[in-house]
Amino acid sequence: MSYRITWHGPEISGAAVIIGIFDGVHRGHQKLIERARDFNSPIVALTFDPHPASIVAPESLPTELLQLAERISLLHSYGVDSVAVIEFTSEFSKLSPIEFIDSILVTELKASAIIVGSNFKFGSKAAGNAATLISDGRFKVSAVDLEKEIGAPVSSTRIRDAITGGNIEVARDLLTRPHQLIGPVVHGEKRGREIGYPTANIEVSQRATIPSDGVYAGWLSVGAHRWQAAISIGTNPTFAGDRGRQIEAYALDQRDLDLYDKIAKVEFGWRLRDTIKFTGLEPLLAQMKVDCDKARELTRDHA
Repeated sequence: MSYRITWHGPEISGAAVIIGIFDGVHRGHQKLIERARDFNSPIVALTFDPHPASIVAPESLPTELLQLAERISLLHSYGVDSVAVIEFTSEFSKLSPIEFIDSILVTELKASAIIVGSNFKFGSKAAGNAATLISDGRFKVSAVDLEKEIGAPVSSTRIRDAITGGNIEVARDLLTRPHQLIGPVVHGEKRGREIGYPTANIEVSQRATIPSDGVYAGWLSVGAHRWQAAISIGTNPTFAGDRGRQIEAYALDQRDLDLYDKIAKVEFGWRLRDTIKFTGLEPLLAQMKVDCDKARELTRDHA
């Protein structure tokens, strides 16, 4: 069977290998990296793209917390020496657990140790688990208990639910950093500029995990610049007309930024309030000042 592995970093043999999707690179994933350090070997993260569910269960494909490039960058930042990405295809999904072990872990990676979560499943029909790896005997295995926070396991699913439910502070704690969205700045209705609050309209992937409608405090970054920001998600119900959900970020106290067509990152630190339909422009502007003052206060000491 043919398969394709793309390396992001050096091709390393004999490493301690952590395996997973690593969507979010959250507390639980960071715990795997910490355990891998115990083996005193280079650390390789083995991951898959596209998401396996897109092949084996497309109807249950989740939204994503991070795009692949962001996952790779964060894994490196937490101490992973190299990331190996397997192209997940229909053919690859048919590998039995022993075929996966033989072809990928032993022949391709020559792994000295495998580190996985205790609920890890692999191979055709998810027939393999940590016990399968342990019974093989050709490498050391560490099955790490799931990280828990507030009595429940930390998982990408739990974080997605927190984000889409507006519980952005919970998501921030489970991720150990603010949830972020990345995309190009596109042209909008320019209404913010007309009323003194020029916003950057961010276009994101259809699979992005978008917080529930509301106003948030956080940051807007373009290139090397990072500004404190007030962020709005919603349909701007105060103004007439039908429009889809928009992600708009106002870089606090910045009036003359030209960000069109540049790639921007929005980070969500705190939820300030729900989206409100105001009776007119005057009460909207009054509330926007309150929102910006609060966003400035919250983000001031969290660079």
